[in-house]
Amino acid sequence: MKKSIVLLMSIGFLATMILAACGGGGDSRVAIGPAGSGTQAAATVILEGAGIEEGDYEAYEEGFGNARDGLQDGNIDVSFGLLGLPAGSVNDLQANTGDAKLIGLTEDEIQYAQDELGYLPYTISADSYDFLEEDVETVTAYAVLVGNTNTIDHELGYELARVSVEHADENTHAQSDHMTLENALSGAEGLPVHPGAAEYYEEQGLDVSGDVADVAASEADRPDELILGTGSSGGTYYPLGGEMATVWNNHIDGVNVTSTETGASVENLASIGRDEQDLGMTVHVPALNAFNGEEDFEGAAVENFAFIGHIYPEVMQIITREATEIESLEDLK
Repeated sequence: MKKSIVLLMSIGFLATMILAACGGGGDSRVAIGPAGSGTQAAATVILEGAGIEEGDYEAYEEGFGNARDGLQDGNIDVSFGLLGLPAGSVNDLQANTGDAKLIGLTEDEIQYAQDELGYLPYTISADSYDFLEEDVETVTAYAVLVGNTNTIDHELGYELARVSVEHADENTHAQSDHMTLENALSGAEGLPVHPGAAEYYEEQGLDVSGDVADVAASEADRPDELILGTGSSGGTYYPLGGEMATVWNNHIDGVNVTSTETGASVENLASIGRDEQDLGMTVHVPALNAFNGEEDFEGAAVENFAFIGHIYPEVMQIITREATEIESLEDLK
């Protein structure tokens, strides 16, 4: 009898060790992005599509800067990040640990994200990072700039759009390469377009097919100080937004734009809705939710914002380390 008990205990211990080595066991520590961010909204849906329930992992509401540090220190196993490609934070993790790894999504997981989020399939090519040995399948959305129609008047909307495109070469951030006239309306579908931005794009020969927003702001009452909501310091929004603000300040007379660290997309839209911000960087999907009063904005649609321009494609990057031995989202169960 004692031998049987010892044998069963040994088998149980061995099974536990095997589960731990495979990244299972329901105790994986997952950074899903800051509360109110597009990253968190997308991460929770993607996990749901993989059959991962809340009790299957321990959630950390971290920006990618803190999440990267957690990955580096071994305190976080997996981090979700809607980031530009390549992302400096991912390169930093590889430089500091030497074993960074991206987790790919299955066809079913990608389809679920497409159906539920409106995100599109995306292939991270093997040459995106030095440590990648093969392509990684994931999803992407568009990062866009939106403005508060109570503070961004017609002429200012025009200038913000014009300067963003015509002086993009003065922005040293890698993602500014996507701020071109060709891409200018990417992510605008379904959103109201600021009339000033619409005027500029139409002058350049683009077809602005969406609805043009009404603005309450007037040039005479334009504030001297404007606030641009970005994202967490470890992500793409924060440094890119800082440079965008500098370029605007250099080329738009009488205006000073200050960029500020925030929880990113959802928080920026909500802050604009409360007239606490003038400009915001956001993923186009939560912007659609805000406009339509859905998901995080159910029953509380944001009516005072308008699309000003495309910034860059945001790629969902699911980062871990080789040391975790996690190969797929299924390993989080």
